[in-house]
Amino acid sequence: QVQLVESGGAVVQAGGSLRLSCAASGRTFTKLGWFRQAPEKEREFVASINWSAGNTLYADSVKGRFTISRDNSKNTLYLQLNRLKPEDTAVYYCAAATTGGLYNLKYDYWGQGTQVTVSS
Repeated sequence: QVQLVESGGAVVQAGGSLRLSCAASGRTFTKLGWFRQAPEKEREFVASINWSAGNTLYADSVKGRFTISRDNSKNTLYLQLNRLKPEDTAVYYCAAATTGGLYNLKYDYWGQGTQVTVSS
């Protein structure tokens, strides 16, 4: 049974930092990614990483501020969020897939989400 369990969401002031974690289990994945959904907005892609090679892909809106990484030994995915802005406020979801490259935004498994709120 696949499980993706996110943690690390919090309320933080603009300009601050957070690190999100996602504990993954149940299958061997090709890629993992982070998505986010703000109130009354569509879910959007944030970043992804190839699980074995470590290649990464970022949305333009977070490039240079967010860093995705993984610890293969712990089967854990991370997202370091720096220089946070109020517009980064959203529920952040971890997602995983067993096929497809990073530019393919189709994912098979999703976590329950963790709330990030950035106050101005």
